[in-house]
Amino acid sequence: MKMKMIYKFLSAITLILFFGSCDRDRNSTGWEYFDDMAHSPAYESYTPNPNFADGKTLRNPVEGTIPIGYQPYLFQKNDEDRVKAGLTMVNPLEPTEDNLARGKQVFTTFCANCHGDKGDGQGYLFTSKKYPYQPGNLLSTKVRNNPEGEIFHVITVGYGVMAPHGYMIRPEDRWKAVMYIKDVLHKK
Repeated sequence: MKMKMIYKFLSAITLILFFGSCDRDRNSTGWEYFDDMAHSPAYESYTPNPNFADGKTLRNPVEGTIPIGYQPYLFQKNDEDRVKAGLTMVNPLEPTEDNLARGKQVFTTFCANCHGDKGDGQGYLFTSKKYPYQPGNLLSTKVRNNPEGEIFHVITVGYGVMAPHGYMIRPEDRWKAVMYIKDVLHKK
């Protein structure tokens, strides 16, 4: 008899806690049993933090480490390294339909504004007079004769007044854009 009353009491308490912790109008999260999980004592990135000697919350990466997926690029923005990249770097990707489609998408997103949809240097920024310098004509004999590694290098670190795009475009997407330029634009 006593056990039966205890079970009824515990069942009633469980139901009260279960339904009492819910909220009908969604304006409250209900009861908090372990509020240390709901209210994190974490510090925001740029706030002072007394836990570190320098008082900063945001930490520098450990010296000598490289982020996952990061590929260091060893060539600089100069003519010597551009030629060297053209001689040593080879596109590791095959010209499949998917790679060419992605290359076109990357070209359209990052290159066509300056170089034009056809690659003729007549992009919107130049033809609208918003950019005063004529972008390179990717259909010229000079660019047609450039090795793929050289074009990859130019996309990565820039060339002349062209800004580098290596930090915006993943390496495999740069190769796909090069592939699109060589296999599609140059064959038109």
